[in-house]
Amino acid sequence: MPALHVVTDDEVVARGGFLDVARKIVDAGAADVALHLRAPRASGRRMYGFASALRGMTADAGTLLIVNDRADVALAAGADGAQVGGRGLRPEDARRIIGPDRLLGVSVHSVDEARAAMDGGADYVLAGTIWETPSHPERSGAGIGLIREIAALGIPTVAIGGVTPERAAEARGAGAAGVATIRGVWDARDPTAAVEEYLKHWKE
Repeated sequence: MPALHVVTDDEVVARGGFLDVARKIVDAGAADVALHLRAPRASGRRMYGFASALRGMTADAGTLLIVNDRADVALAAGADGAQVGGRGLRPEDARRIIGPDRLLGVSVHSVDEARAAMDGGADYVLAGTIWETPSHPERSGAGIGLIREIAALGIPTVAIGGVTPERAAEARGAGAAGVATIRGVWDARDPTAAVEEYLKHWKE
C-alpha cells in the first residue's frame, strides 16, 4: 500500500494545468504514491478522459491510479482500482464490475462500516475524517483512535481528513497503512516539495 494517497475533487480537476501538476506528483512519489481521481460532479465521459490521461503517466512510474465512485470508468481506463463510498455502489457490486485483480477501496467513518467493507471484499479502507478539514466542514475530527480501532481489524487503513505532513507519522504510529490528502498537495506552492515532505515525515 503506497504511503501517500493524493485525491482530487471537482475544483482541482477544473484547474488549468491539472494534468501538469499530476505529472509532478507522479514524478515525485512514483510507487510511494496512489493518485485518486475523484470528481463527483463530472460526467462519465469526462472522468474517462482524465483517467486515460493519468493512466499514461502512472503506469510507467509504478504509481497506483484509483478512480473514485466510478467502477465502470476504472475498468474502462485500465486503472489499478476503484474506490467507493456510502453514496455509491456497494463494495460487492463494485467488485463484480472491476473483477478480482484490481484493488477495491471503501471510504468509511466507523469500525462497523470498516467491518462491512471487509465483508464486501474491500482490499483497504480510507478512514476519516480524522482531523478537521475544510473539505468536510460539517464533520468534526474523529481522532486518531479511529485509525487504531479500524487497523486492528486487520485491513490496510488509510487516514484521511486534515492530514498534514507532520501528522503523517502519528497516523503511521496508530497503525495506518498510508495517509491521504487533497489540499496538502494540490494547494501547495510546490507540489513536488509537498509530496516529498509527506513521504519524509511518513518514513521518519
